Amino acid sequence: MSVGNFLLLVWMVSAAVFLLLELIPGDPVDALVPPGASDEMRELARESYGLSDPLVQRYFSWIGGVLQGDFGRSFTTQTPVLTSIAERAPVSLELAILSMLVALAISLPVGIWSAYRPGGRVDRIATALTSATLAIPSFALGVLLVFVFGVLLGWLPTLGWTPFSEDPIDHLRYLVLPVMTLAAGECVLFTRLLKGDMMATLQQDHVLSARARGLPTWRILTGHSLRQSSFSLITVSGVVIGRLIGGTVIVELIFSIPGMGTLVVNSILSRDFIVVQAVVLLSALLYLLINTAVDVAYPWLDPRVRKVSGS
Repeated sequence: MSVGNFLLLVWMVSAAVFLLLELIPGDPVDALVPPGASDEMRELARESYGLSDPLVQRYFSWIGGVLQGDFGRSFTTQTPVLTSIAERAPVSLELAILSMLVALAISLPVGIWSAYRPGGRVDRIATALTSATLAIPSFALGVLLVFVFGVLLGWLPTLGWTPFSEDPIDHLRYLVLPVMTLAAGECVLFTRLLKGDMMATLQQDHVLSARARGLPTWRILTGHSLRQSSFSLITVSGVVIGRLIGGTVIVELIFSIPGMGTLVVNSILSRDFIVVQAVVLLSALLYLLINTAVDVAYPWLDPRVRKVSGS
């Protein structure tokens, strides 16, 4: 992706976010004044925050501040928006990255072995589990995990959050259930995707030649097959990590986790639209950066991509 295309996409996202939030029913002034405020007080609040300016002027005023690192102040708390995001973003990032790593740690060995021994015991068990997971929505799975491991067995805490700096062990215990909830759905996608690509790669001439030379199975699977079969997995991983970062809303609400998702929901309910704009814009920017990094990784995975690009 060229720099020009990247900047164009960022601008389109910013404009779309600003315009869509303008279409939401309700008046942001409700978050600025107490209930029952007079019309004069409402008009004064509207003028103080520039809400009475024309739409185009408000957009350029907002995007101009964003380009200078100023996302404005929250209507409800009067704190800088960037400060609120900086407090919540590490929580959502940790949750998304850990869920991604857990999903990959499970999917890689299962997918590789299922491709190497299709129809075997591991493949049959994986197929049954992935089919069952597909049938359960993430929010229902989260509630089920809370009931089984939190209420019924009492092994893990169900709601709340403990910062790592306060108690590392308790912090990890609170992470287990939400990470399991998010990783379960991605395990299905990664396992099935890797299995399909690996089965095709294992039938190619260079892999059959490696088998004929008597190379160890582990070397054939990891050295000759996995790297070439990782294109789809890497591409989807970039999409998934972006989706996880911006889409942990339901899981954060179920487990009362103070992340970006909870911040967005609370801001929408209180009509604090300036916070929502900032969160969505930064999430989209991070999503675009991750997918650009995925494109850069292709030549490393397969030298043939470098040759095509250089020709």
